[in-house]
Amino acid sequence: MRPVELPAQDGGNRVFGERTTAASARAHVLAVVRGHRGTSGRPPAEQAVTDLLLVTSELVSNAIRHGGGVVAFEATPARDGIRLTVHDRSPDIPTVAFGPGALPAGHDGGGYGWPLIIKLAYDIVIEPCADGGKAVSVVVPLGTGPEPAG
Repeated sequence: MRPVELPAQDGGNRVFGERTTAASARAHVLAVVRGHRGTSGRPPAEQAVTDLLLVTSELVSNAIRHGGGVVAFEATPARDGIRLTVHDRSPDIPTVAFGPGALPAGHDGGGYGWPLIIKLAYDIVIEPCADGGKAVSVVVPLGTGPEPAG
């Protein structure tokens, strides 16, 4: 089953499907970014897009690894960036999401996702879903690139 894109009420898109991966979510986010110029009317800075794609990967990977899989993924233009929302199957709230964003003390290869998300995003909201699981939502700012030469 391939993910299906449905228009969201506020102009973004939702991707539904068991096979939503970090790679498919990143491709979807890039398509949303291409259609979004923000309040300045200029395209986003390259570093801002890189940060957005990193946060996308972390949120989707967390849903797959810790949340029982992705139920839906949404990327919606916000005033100064892109709001990412990942719905997963687990009702468990990751308490580290509301911490200071400190990197893990040990080097066991894990625990870096939420500190990165906290550093690169804001307006972190985690809410239970009526049909089970939870929705994790963040806004990643999109700084604008340089003024066009003219």
